[in-house]
Amino acid sequence: MGVIAAENLYASAENIHSVGNDIRALRKSRSMTLVDFAETIDRSVGFVSQIERGLSEPSISDLRNIARLFDVPLSFFFGGNPGSETGYRHIVRADHRRKLGNPEEGLLEELLSPDLGGSFEIIHSEFAPGATLNEAQQRDTEEAGYIISGTLELELDGEWHTLNAGDSFRFSGEAYRWRNTTDKPTIVIWVVSPPVY
Repeated sequence: MGVIAAENLYASAENIHSVGNDIRALRKSRSMTLVDFAETIDRSVGFVSQIERGLSEPSISDLRNIARLFDVPLSFFFGGNPGSETGYRHIVRADHRRKLGNPEEGLLEELLSPDLGGSFEIIHSEFAPGATLNEAQQRDTEEAGYIISGTLELELDGEWHTLNAGDSFRFSGEAYRWRNTTDKPTIVIWVVSPPVY
């Protein structure tokens, strides 16, 4: 895809303000049928159709696969939704946050930063009861977080730590996993530098 086509695609996706519409635009820009797309990401046609129509939200792992397929950064799906407010470069209103993931998959995230253009990103993460990140992740970032409510267990380089409301953490480059073993959601404000979404 040429540079102009890519810029037009990004611009139109930002105006649509929907992950499903963003995915549909990417698929159509590659002349890919719904059936081919579903097969490529190993999902049913019904599943991807519901996502494109805004009836379901894809999980973060689904979005990672889709981003890889279309060779776009995951941050593409966190596209801005400034509305008509003039301060959109600095202010994010609660009802204009871009959401990724879904509660059924265990993690719902909202971008609290106005965009991903700065040196860090701030994310509101909601971990569903029983949610677990099974496979350890490791990235070249510095990360910090504050537990707003609930309990989060965080594994850093093989050692588990239990964090409760009011606790905070910071790590840099360590392999990590998380889990919420309670029957209540856990809310965390998570900061990542540099932005990786």
